[in-house]
Amino acid sequence: MQLLGKPVADALAARLQPEIARLQAKGIVPTLGIIRLGEEHGDLAYEAGAAKRAQALGIAVKKYLLPANCEEQALLRVIDEVNADPQVHGVLLFRPLPKHLRDRQAAICSRLDAKKDVDCMTSLSNAAVFEGDFSRGFAPCTPEACLEILDFYGVSCAGKHAVVIGRSLVVGKPIAMLLLGRDATVTVCHTKTENLPALCRQADILVSAAGALGSLTAQHVREGQIVLDVSINLDERGSLAGDAVFADIEPIVAGITPVPRGVGSVTSTVLMKHVVLAASREERRD
Repeated sequence: MQLLGKPVADALAARLQPEIARLQAKGIVPTLGIIRLGEEHGDLAYEAGAAKRAQALGIAVKKYLLPANCEEQALLRVIDEVNADPQVHGVLLFRPLPKHLRDRQAAICSRLDAKKDVDCMTSLSNAAVFEGDFSRGFAPCTPEACLEILDFYGVSCAGKHAVVIGRSLVVGKPIAMLLLGRDATVTVCHTKTENLPALCRQADILVSAAGALGSLTAQHVREGQIVLDVSINLDERGSLAGDAVFADIEPIVAGITPVPRGVGSVTSTVLMKHVVLAASREERRD
């Protein structure tokens, strides 16, 4: 079975509408600021999807577009500008940053006002993921989208064995923590993991965030599993594809997210959820 993202995203959007309408009635338009350096294909695709979803929900978008060779001080000035703008409630800064800024990425992200960090770029939000307390910070949108999909399709995590392939701070580590928070038993795998296919077959819930086209094959899965493919790759035809060899895996497992039309379509709606929540929190502070 394909675990399609569109019905999940639509259901989440419907839940957001009353709060958006309430804020708008008070003269508050939830607003997302997007900071993008260069024109990476994946960034452009995600930005287009986020802008489309924002428009449909009545959320405003302000774009701050910089060249790929932008210097650190110029980027920091833009972040400071966004921090100081009371009309911008949440900020998306595309990562990874260009190579010349990669060593400074953590410091640059920490410059963002934590209250506007709607995609887990700051230390406060990362701490929230590991502490399980989101009263202030926000989880990364892609891992939270995975939970939205599991909830929508009635997949309980409690007592299940979840295997996560990938250990990045963007997906691998946070989804492991979120699954632990749902009472799953979690195994995190990576490039140095031995006997990876055997470990993957033990999973009830298998999350692939390797970012390697075709790396998840039929030998990694078994009947009854739920597979969440969160990676975005380009295949030999230049089309979007995940880690999974989808045609081989789908007939075996109980459910799998396709790429595209899977986790990505929910991720942009989770981003909108965070922007709305940030606007509501700011209203309460005022």
